[in-house]
Amino acid sequence: MDMRIIRNKHTPPRRKSKQIQIGGVKIGGGAPIVVQSMTNTFTHDIMSTVRQIKELEEYDCEIIRVAVPDMESARAIRGIKKQISIPLIADIHFDYRLALAALESGADGLRLNPGNIGEPEKIKKVVLAAKERSVPIRIGVNAGSLPKTSVKKSIPERMVAAAMEQVELLESLDFDLIKVSLKAFDVPTTIAAYKAIADKIPYPLHIGITEAGTPRTGVIRSSVGIGTLLYLGIGDTIRVSLTAHPREEVIAGWEILKSLDLRQHGPVLVSCPTCGRAEVDIIKLAQQVEAELAKVKKPIRVAVMGCAVNGPGEAKDADIGVACGKGRAILFKKGKQVGVIAEKDILRVLMGEVKKL
Repeated sequence: MDMRIIRNKHTPPRRKSKQIQIGGVKIGGGAPIVVQSMTNTFTHDIMSTVRQIKELEEYDCEIIRVAVPDMESARAIRGIKKQISIPLIADIHFDYRLALAALESGADGLRLNPGNIGEPEKIKKVVLAAKERSVPIRIGVNAGSLPKTSVKKSIPERMVAAAMEQVELLESLDFDLIKVSLKAFDVPTTIAAYKAIADKIPYPLHIGITEAGTPRTGVIRSSVGIGTLLYLGIGDTIRVSLTAHPREEVIAGWEILKSLDLRQHGPVLVSCPTCGRAEVDIIKLAQQVEAELAKVKKPIRVAVMGCAVNGPGEAKDADIGVACGKGRAILFKKGKQVGVIAEKDILRVLMGEVKKL
């Protein structure tokens, strides 16, 4: 995987934050923005959970989170950790004792929701155990499970207040291995909450749109929310929350970072929107090329264009591409024609050229 950070002159500078480390992965402090996901297996089923994490590793998921709803799941972390290569975060709700057990099992990080853990004394026990092991804690605030308050405030204000209360509690215990998230389903609410807290704390921020939906709509909602925050320089780790297999979250996360020139990761496919000028089935061809490119790791740009209008000139930055016409296609590199391909050979020849690169 290419770990370089791209510096686009049109992108505002990133928010400065304290750097922490989850397992071997650096978060914040100028480190690359990290793509993470969460398993949807039963964590106590070690074999299934490991199998899914290994698949996510193949898609370059960099940190994985697992649900810890019971003691059996907390104890399973030890067995899972022995078989995976990326850091593991334990997701804890309601019962602080599960956090303690997850730490005993070797979790690299904790995610706590202050809205449902309860008394500060319980959180204190978890913090002291994490401090002893130098394990970071993410304060994960969700708009749907905010602590009750008698003060009338907007949802973003309540989210920030809930996070700040927990930050101050952790700081009072001399603990600063902190990451914070403030997620809502509503995109403007999420953006407002992150913007409000960004200047209040020095800690890394994990960003995302919670319960975003199925891939068709959830990727759009997540891209708008996460993309806006990243463009504003806010965000050190991301998760695209989808009602789908976690690999779709990882793929979408990388595409968001690539679209903003924040990370390099595998190929970029440039394809025209198709119209009545196209004399080749561009939709089918683009889908075939996209499927083939899923196997490629090198950060190259490949173009599939439908006609002379959207030909080499529109995709002149592409490393390799085709501009299709009736019965044939022009093969071009960096905007310059290098050959002509018969229609039946377009996919084979194009992917052959990609492999040469």
